[in-house]
Amino acid sequence: MVRHWLIGVAILAVAVVAAAGYQWLGARTAEGPERTRTPSVVNTVAPAQQTVRDALAAVGTLQSREAVALTAEVSGRVVALNLEPGGTVRQGQLLVRLDDRQARADLQVAEARLADAQRQYDRARRLVSNRSIAQSRLDELSTARDVALAQRLAAQTRLDNHRIEAPFAGTVGLTDVTVGSYLSEGDTITTLDATDRMELNFSVPERFIGQLHLGQEVTGQTPAYPGESFRGTLVELGSRVSELSRTLPVRALVDNPDRRLRPGQFMSVRLTLQERQALVIPEQAILIRGANSFVFVAEDGVARRVPVQLGSRQPGRVEIRSGVTPDDAVIVTGQDRLSSGDPVQVVADDSAVPDNHLARRPAAEAGGQP
Repeated sequence: MVRHWLIGVAILAVAVVAAAGYQWLGARTAEGPERTRTPSVVNTVAPAQQTVRDALAAVGTLQSREAVALTAEVSGRVVALNLEPGGTVRQGQLLVRLDDRQARADLQVAEARLADAQRQYDRARRLVSNRSIAQSRLDELSTARDVALAQRLAAQTRLDNHRIEAPFAGTVGLTDVTVGSYLSEGDTITTLDATDRMELNFSVPERFIGQLHLGQEVTGQTPAYPGESFRGTLVELGSRVSELSRTLPVRALVDNPDRRLRPGQFMSVRLTLQERQALVIPEQAILIRGANSFVFVAEDGVARRVPVQLGSRQPGRVEIRSGVTPDDAVIVTGQDRLSSGDPVQVVADDSAVPDNHLARRPAAEAGGQP
């Protein structure tokens, strides 16, 4: 009996000691990290008010504002050539002159006939006043004078057609014509394009039609000049939406003062739909969990997680529509290791986001497709 009693006492003592040790270990586990936790070192930035641009991307093609293929209206041999391929010409400048000797002779004949018809008409008009000639004869001579006048005009036109002049100022294209070449009626001599301002044609998805209006800013880039932007203005809207692509054709005028842009070039387009002032923070501060976005802000040495609603984006910058204010210190480094309530130590405070404009990049480019 004594032996059994001693064994029971021993077991009870072990149980008491184990329970006390478990409680002590739990207290150490709960209290120890709180006493040894060190603040996370972070950097912060203050949200800044900047101009935000909502824009859409598309692809387009450049065309001349005015373009024409210069052709020969009459047949003849080239006797004068006053054009340089790739050069500029002024409006009315003589470019090509054909051999016009026969046309000049025809004009002289027509002028002589007109002069004779005019003299006969003037003589008959004086005679009809004293009834020395019938009124019907005067009418015949008047008709003959009018016919001679028309013949002279036709001869003058044929002579003028031997001169090919620039209908507008522009840039001359390539030509195979030389002095001495024989041109038949309708033969193409060269092309002429007005390139001081270029037409940029592209299409906009129909869901953006309600945001379009004339005068909106257009920026274009072309692979021919990497990193360089060309600015223009929206000037025309199509009247019909394509049933196949569900897009609206539009047209912009792009400045081309140095005439480096050429008709037919491909150009990527960014059309600014609207501008507004909004809060902007660095994109790296944003954390996304599923469909939710949030940032961490530093308040009195503690990190606090704040849900935010995002707006327009640009590489490195994002618009914040709600969730933070300009007075908040948004954490931009180390926030991916933080939890709400963690202590933080701010080592640098960049008080402003560098000033630049934001532009929305739609998920799908226009480019003639919905």
